[in-house]
Amino acid sequence: MPIVEAEGLVKRFGQTEALRGLDLQLDRGTVLGVLGPNGAGKTTAVRILTTLLKPDAGRAVIDGVDVVAEPHKVRARIGLTGQYAAVDERLTARENLELVGRFFRLGDARGRSVELLRAFDLAEEADRPVKGFSGGMRRRLDIAMSLVARPRVLFLDEPTTGLDPRSRLGMWDLIESLVAQGTTTLLTTQYLEEADRLADRIVVVDHGHVIAEGTADELKTRIGGERVTITLGPEADVGATVAALAPFRIDGAEPAREGRELTVGVRPGTTTPEVVRQLDRSGVDVHDVTIQRPTLDDVFLALTGHAAEERTQEEAA
Repeated sequence: MPIVEAEGLVKRFGQTEALRGLDLQLDRGTVLGVLGPNGAGKTTAVRILTTLLKPDAGRAVIDGVDVVAEPHKVRARIGLTGQYAAVDERLTARENLELVGRFFRLGDARGRSVELLRAFDLAEEADRPVKGFSGGMRRRLDIAMSLVARPRVLFLDEPTTGLDPRSRLGMWDLIESLVAQGTTTLLTTQYLEEADRLADRIVVVDHGHVIAEGTADELKTRIGGERVTITLGPEADVGATVAALAPFRIDGAEPAREGRELTVGVRPGTTTPEVVRQLDRSGVDVHDVTIQRPTLDDVFLALTGHAAEERTQEEAA
């Protein structure tokens, strides 16, 4: 049984339908990346799964417990880090952690805070007020706070929003270390590179429902595998170039031309030397040949018709 399972989640805010029958499954010890632009319904789904909202239809279960019927039992099993660090700036890092420990009635809240301060490289800053922390430090503390009660599932809702590139890379390293320790994680993000690097499986959400799911490689293969891009020479014949690529082309893959560049979908495993030799035997005039795998940007564009970073609408909640 998956540790997180949602079936047919529906949520409306007035005339806005934030979720339209959303289905999710997360297996123990894995990372599920929920990918989509703002307005896709990612945060609404997380709020339902973490008992902060009630769905209008559908059901969700965390570790065998229904999130609507028994929310208190669910809260004892989960940790949540939202889009913005939920830390008390007036308190020190140590005090923030101990406060959460007391909320959960931990017998050794102080000992747990020391453990987490060391694990998140905050020990030297333990007794500084959080108001003087950088964005990356606040984020680390925020995630540490969500782990105080040793949750079975960690929800990270766009954890790197607002961070500079260096802090974002540091946060990715931190999340990878948590995963290596067996933390089951649901990660929402609009950063395609983030999902590609961190997630075992990816669910692509747009307009409140799942439009595709699979591993990053499966999603990339879905839109045609590798692509060869050829920079044509001044004497090149486009028809002859396309014909020369016939041994490598994917059935139904239509060539695309932009200026002097010709792009054709080819079978997985096709190599640049093979293509170059074939073009040379055919006497085609080309200046350059490159082969690239699709990126998650390409996948998202193919699936939705718009780029992942586009803002389709503000999330209703």
